[in-house]
Amino acid sequence: MTATAMPAEPEILCIDLVRIFVAQGVEVQALQGLNLRVERGEIVAVVGASGSGKSTLLTILSGLDRPTAGAAQVAGRNLLAMSDRDRVEFRRNDVGFVWQQTERNLLPYLTAAQNVVMAMVAGGTARRSRESRVTALLDLLGVGDVRDRRPGEMSGGQRQRVAIAVALANEPRVLLADEPTGELDESSSADVLEAIRSVNAELGVTALIVTHDAGVSDHVRRTVQLRDGRTSTEVLRRTELDDDGSERHIAEEFAVLDAAGRLQLPADYLTALGLRERVRLALETDRVEVFPDRPTAATAAAERSADAGAAREAGR
Repeated sequence: MTATAMPAEPEILCIDLVRIFVAQGVEVQALQGLNLRVERGEIVAVVGASGSGKSTLLTILSGLDRPTAGAAQVAGRNLLAMSDRDRVEFRRNDVGFVWQQTERNLLPYLTAAQNVVMAMVAGGTARRSRESRVTALLDLLGVGDVRDRRPGEMSGGQRQRVAIAVALANEPRVLLADEPTGELDESSSADVLEAIRSVNAELGVTALIVTHDAGVSDHVRRTVQLRDGRTSTEVLRRTELDDDGSERHIAEEFAVLDAAGRLQLPADYLTALGLRERVRLALETDRVEVFPDRPTAATAAAERSADAGAAREAGR
């Protein structure tokens, strides 16, 4: 009898995640039942307008904040069950984090190599293995030539790639990046995103990039859109070969269905069809159809007939 293989545990899992902030007696729901699953080795971009919940999600996944309700798991760790001490160890070894602002990622008085070593010291990496790992990381990220420079002597793109090396110093399973290209020009942004792809491919690190930069989508296979504190749509990209052998890039957009059967339709769909407040549903054998809440011809005729009958009764 052959044993059935168990499905691999996702590297990031959020179930009905809620985060409520209270400011001056007013409650603000930053996350409203968000669900997200990222498999081991995936690289995913999370996009959305300001206030959609992107940064709140990232601070929870990094252990910097706690959700109000729901469940969250990263790198096999239950974020709701961890003590403060556990969270410190989690941030040092299980996840790497890259901020948008380069000054938050690197110590200005240390060189690139020294910044990476400092992270290793904090994580308890043995001294004998530090030098070889520093060299390997900086070379992989294309910044081996600036290993002896301080942040003020590097370009913005170089600083962010060194920051990724720092984030990966202690071999975390997950890399989280908050707007890593937000302060960079187009060329430098592409270099940083390709660097993240390289570490994802070479080291198997799962990467989650939070961004408002639409160009990031060109560098990942999966983009998750947040709206009003929930996942609303996903775009999945793949490459296929035509009959003549030419590559064809395909991007498909999907609405995300949560456990309660709720989904958010894309805004341009709502506008194009005038969908609001209520919609009509029709269940077919292989699909569900959604229609604007406008009476069909048959319904309108029935309503007119009923109105006429009511008028005749009133006139008797």
